[in-house]
Amino acid sequence: MGTNKAKGYFEEAYPPVPSKATLFWRKNPFWQLVRFFVINFKMVRIVVGGHS
Repeated sequence: MGTNKAKGYFEEAYPPVPSKATLFWRKNPFWQLVRFFVINFKMVRIVVGGHS
């Protein structure tokens, strides 16, 4: 019978580290502006569709 010791800290307990490309797109103000308009356009479509 083997001993199963519980590990306090293991690889799965930590979140994944974003890549440099991911960090670049998250911090890019031009991309944030594009995403802002896309998300707002989606919200407007939902609101307008609910009022008709």
